[in-house]
Amino acid sequence: MIENRDKLQIGDRYFNSRLMLGTGKYRKSTDAIESIDASECEIVTVAIRRLPTNLDNDNTNFLKQLDWEKLWLLPNTAGSQTAEEAIRMAFLGHELACQLGQEDNFFVKLEVISDPKYLLPDPVGTLKAAEFLVKKGFTVLPYINADPMLALHLEDLGCATVMPLGSPIGSGQGLNNLANIKIIIENANIPVVVDAGIGTPSEATLALELGADAVLLNTAVAQAKNPRQMAEAMKLGVQAGRLGYLAGRMEKKYYASPSSPQSNISKLN
Repeated sequence: MIENRDKLQIGDRYFNSRLMLGTGKYRKSTDAIESIDASECEIVTVAIRRLPTNLDNDNTNFLKQLDWEKLWLLPNTAGSQTAEEAIRMAFLGHELACQLGQEDNFFVKLEVISDPKYLLPDPVGTLKAAEFLVKKGFTVLPYINADPMLALHLEDLGCATVMPLGSPIGSGQGLNNLANIKIIIENANIPVVVDAGIGTPSEATLALELGADAVLLNTAVAQAKNPRQMAEAMKLGVQAGRLGYLAGRMEKKYYASPSSPQSNISKLN
């Protein structure tokens, strides 16, 4: 296991888990609850637009079944087509956090998506909303295309992370934007969270091996034949990737190198 001192810091909070899970697309609410439990994640994201902020509503009943003393809510502004819509969703997200007993939670996963076909994030709207929300004291985690320059601009604005997509959201295509994600990781002084497109535990492992600080995923778990089992697999994949990154991989060599050198054998004869 990774030692406890290797914590993920986002804003002023620290987390042991580097796996974040979404709550959408599950066939049953019990699948979501069991998957969150099996994943041992600590950050759970909820799309505010798709849920009423009144927790007495049946549609949000499953939220009350989660242990919010162990979990941290990450409201997201999914469905917002403009910066103004996203800002409004961010404030509603804080209201929901308060209802869950997290009055000091100003986290927001910022999504501004005006493209209905490919669901690619709008960089201009994201910058505009991020600047406003940071000034209002929010801990902003912006969802972006794998654009290294945009990532730097958002860091300069004061965002707590950048969240480049691996491939289109919900596609399960994996890390198609690998080259740009590597550049973002190399340049960033804030956590890089790979978000969207991951479909298998090996892809989550690769993201962490590259030096990403965390991954956020939803569809890969929610639409698996066995969501709970996939959530546990993702947990192990993330842990393996982080350990591999910390250990430091061997140098690649052009020629083969025997694992049992002949010089050692001759000494035994």
